[in-house]
Amino acid sequence: MTAAVALTVAGSDPSGGAGIQADLKTFSALGVYGTAVLTALTAQNTRGVTGVHAVPAEFVGDQLRTLFDDVTVHATKLGMLGSADVVREVARVLADRPGGPVVCDPVMVATSGDRLISEEAVDAVRGVLLPVTDLLTPNVPEAAALLDVAPATRAAELADQATALLALGPGAVLLKGGHLGGDESVDVLVTPAGVVVTRRPRVATTATHGTGCTLSAAIAALAARVRPAEPGAPRDWTPLVEGARNYLQAALEGGAALGIGSGHGPVHHFTGWW
Repeated sequence: MTAAVALTVAGSDPSGGAGIQADLKTFSALGVYGTAVLTALTAQNTRGVTGVHAVPAEFVGDQLRTLFDDVTVHATKLGMLGSADVVREVARVLADRPGGPVVCDPVMVATSGDRLISEEAVDAVRGVLLPVTDLLTPNVPEAAALLDVAPATRAAELADQATALLALGPGAVLLKGGHLGGDESVDVLVTPAGVVVTRRPRVATTATHGTGCTLSAAIAALAARVRPAEPGAPRDWTPLVEGARNYLQAALEGGAALGIGSGHGPVHHFTGWW
């Protein structure tokens, strides 16, 4: 037997709570060997982002091709890609799915509210990246940006927007409703088979840095571990999403104990181990 391998294609977070740092922690916590392709350096802490230094698209492609030439990757998670050129390059490399199912977290706005992606890049995500995505995991503002509509304000709107996103080309959509507030965090999974609503009690905490990165990385990790019996068989995303949400719930509940930073602290990726 060989290890399950997951890949994160994302930016770096020096504070360790989001980006490739959060993804690699999540992969490790869920028993998956993590690999990483860097798309950007950020100057970032728990209070916000003060700068972004992009990796040239050609070199992002070189990283991906070199990795795939040697390592079998069972699932790929996409995070902050930053520029339209990087989005297009990543889509080209992943067109034939060399890294297993693609879980795309279309990172556009940080938890702090900082914008992390250009309008041109949003267009590239919509036009070339979604068709090579197996599961898209936007939050409410990101879904609105991709659809060019007003953000949802009620949980009842999530299914309609997720269905509209599905029509843009991804295999499935998990629309995260955390921005809506309320006693529960409501997410909606839409696949060609139908709509599944998943709920968790909202955790009263400021330790929310990297929640989106962590959830999508957890789904990718579980997808790397739990593969269809027959190659090419349809993937059931529901148990993977539920398992990832259980992991994130525990990480949110344990985050305050870390005491990292003075803003939105990170979730605790190893709350069950430390």
